[in-house]
Amino acid sequence: MKDLQHDSAKLHVTGEAIYVNDIESNQQTLIGKILYSKHAHARIKKIDISQALLINKVHAIVTYKDIPGKNNMGPIVYDEPCLAEDEVNFIGQAIVLIAAENEYACIEAEKAIKIEYEQLEAILDIETAIKKNNLLAPPRKIERGNPDGVLSNCEYKIKDTLHIGGQEHWYLETQSCLCIPGENGEMQVYSSTQNPTETQILVADVLGLESKDVIVESKRLGGGFGGKETQGNHVACWAALLAQKTKRPVKIHLSRDDDQKITGKRHRFIINYEAGFNKEGQIEAIIFEQNSDAGAATDLSMAILERAMLHAENSYFIPNIKIIGKAWKTNLPSNTAFRGFGGPQGMAAMETIIDRIARQLKKDPLEIRYKNFYKISTNNITPYDQLIENNRLFILHDKLSESSDYWSRRKAIHEFNTKNKILKKGIALTPVKFGISFTTSFLNQAGALVLIYKDGTVLVNHGGTEMGQGLYTKILQIASAELGINPKNIKIAPTNTSKVPNTSPTAASSGTDLNGMAVKNAIDILKSRISEVVTVEFNKDFKYDLTKIENIEFENDMVFDNFHKDRSMTFKEVVSMAYLKQVSLSSTGFYKTPAVNFDREKGTGKPFHYFSYGMAVSEVLVDSLTGSHKIIRTDILHDCGDSLNTEIDKGQIIGGFIQGVGWCTTEELKYDKDGNLLNHSPDTYKIPSVQDIPDDLRVELLKDFPNENTIRKSKAIGEPPFMLCFSVWLAIKDAISSIGLHQIEPEFSLPATNETILLSIENLKNKY
Repeated sequence: MKDLQHDSAKLHVTGEAIYVNDIESNQQTLIGKILYSKHAHARIKKIDISQALLINKVHAIVTYKDIPGKNNMGPIVYDEPCLAEDEVNFIGQAIVLIAAENEYACIEAEKAIKIEYEQLEAILDIETAIKKNNLLAPPRKIERGNPDGVLSNCEYKIKDTLHIGGQEHWYLETQSCLCIPGENGEMQVYSSTQNPTETQILVADVLGLESKDVIVESKRLGGGFGGKETQGNHVACWAALLAQKTKRPVKIHLSRDDDQKITGKRHRFIINYEAGFNKEGQIEAIIFEQNSDAGAATDLSMAILERAMLHAENSYFIPNIKIIGKAWKTNLPSNTAFRGFGGPQGMAAMETIIDRIARQLKKDPLEIRYKNFYKISTNNITPYDQLIENNRLFILHDKLSESSDYWSRRKAIHEFNTKNKILKKGIALTPVKFGISFTTSFLNQAGALVLIYKDGTVLVNHGGTEMGQGLYTKILQIASAELGINPKNIKIAPTNTSKVPNTSPTAASSGTDLNGMAVKNAIDILKSRISEVVTVEFNKDFKYDLTKIENIEFENDMVFDNFHKDRSMTFKEVVSMAYLKQVSLSSTGFYKTPAVNFDREKGTGKPFHYFSYGMAVSEVLVDSLTGSHKIIRTDILHDCGDSLNTEIDKGQIIGGFIQGVGWCTTEELKYDKDGNLLNHSPDTYKIPSVQDIPDDLRVELLKDFPNENTIRKSKAIGEPPFMLCFSVWLAIKDAISSIGLHQIEPEFSLPATNETILLSIENLKNKY
């Protein structure tokens, strides 16, 4: 199957790609704006909108009293008001909606609205939430063996706490939605959402409608990264309320500052850990207590915490392990899905333990990793009782350590550090084992609708959303390969709830896995129908050596008998013939991931269809006077099974890795004592730039290791590469450690900002 260029590449480069904010409905379209809370926790005593209603070109002011349906929402637990009623619980919570003819009128109306508050005590960090026992939900646990008993008898022990920061999604397209009211109360919703069906359901709920009355369409998103899995729903509901009130189209497109203030982030974590090991570095027992900052409402926090727990051991077999997960409620925007979905936070603590064991035993961290990897035929059961099949860890380790020349470079780095007082180098090789599937089992399903037209062209509908990751391109390639026709004759339609119902979110790295298989199922049905027609046609002139239906092949725009290849017709001819014989040329398709399950009460099951693997080696240069660092070189080897599109997959690997580098080095969320996000704009929130890309970046895909029982033997690629960033994070720590000749454990947290690096160096020097 030949790689195709990203289907929107030229449109992206030329600026011709159509996003929600580019859609022109008509001259009646109004602009929507949200007035949100300026307090982290307060009682609303009075709202006065009378003066705002008098402002010219203002068409509607909406409060919770104007909501005709439900004023509560949420992906799992309905504990988020669409509009605040008597109380606000975070800065950025929506209170009043405004619809006007232009942005200026919206701003003037916002100024004219008067709200009286009575401020209440706010909880703004995990530590305070713990002190006040402000749990979001009961704690969860996964346990194997006797970790407490074994730990008490271990020869070597480590006990400490790791602080892990959050992260802003910083998708290029901010949250956006256009709602167009129709007849009989119907609503057409054009939304930048990763989850069209959930958006459909919630819009219907707040409007007092049914799902059949709301159509959601998502042509493309300007990035999502999980930030539009649930939180695009809010903007859609707000725009729909204004559209219903005014009976005119309403568009809401958040400014960058408002987007960052209003929306949730990657969850901050505080992880307490204790590990026991022997003198060889073999880990005997670990106890993790994972504490996450859920924010003001449930959102997906418990599912994210669950995945953090399921990835707490990363790539290592731990015979005795206990993982406790606690989500804490704070007065900040509800934190939400972000690439990796808790996996990065869970793995960070495990990789910290490996690094600390190596330093304590005066061994190289790679030795400790190798020693503790999951094995092939023994020690291959996860803490939640899933068998590790098709383990790629050792093959990745052997290939990457050799191709990256790890051991020679380790020696050269040591020599460099002994000769340089100010500049220090560090290196680290870190693995990723990431489970692929939704841990909420019923979400592992997808639908499709494939239409073949009389001229031989094909329109494919599926439930996944395109957010730049190349899903539509991969689906196009799958359809082309399965039908055996030129991709130029196939079009992927915008994702639309009136074409494919009950879609699962495009998340959990499962977009291609699920939707690709659903499309294949629809095509298989169509090919079966067409093959019956072709078989009859091929056999009409023969009494012997008849064509059998199972021998019909579709390839190179032809349909032919694989055993009698002179019997052939073009795909277009066959389609025309099938139509004339009154054969249906459209079909739905469906797929559900087989044999995935998880018992949350027992903490056991098979939550993942398979595991994706990857490894990275990064070398960094740290300036001990400024705390700045530079990534000199990164080598990545990643397992994609049989890659559907090598260039798209490499792009996802690089993008995920660099986004991870931002999380663990430059991206830091700063709040003041009142809960205001201080760095809510591009000039103060530091996402990675071109200067953060390694000078020497080498990315390779593991070849000749197909993944059975998936679409064309491929593997998911969206999230796993994110966690390759730990190679940079721990390489920085390695460089810091060299200042104390690797004799003292540096104080270290995530992200490793310049400030964190300098403080770590200063503390190390004071101890050394």
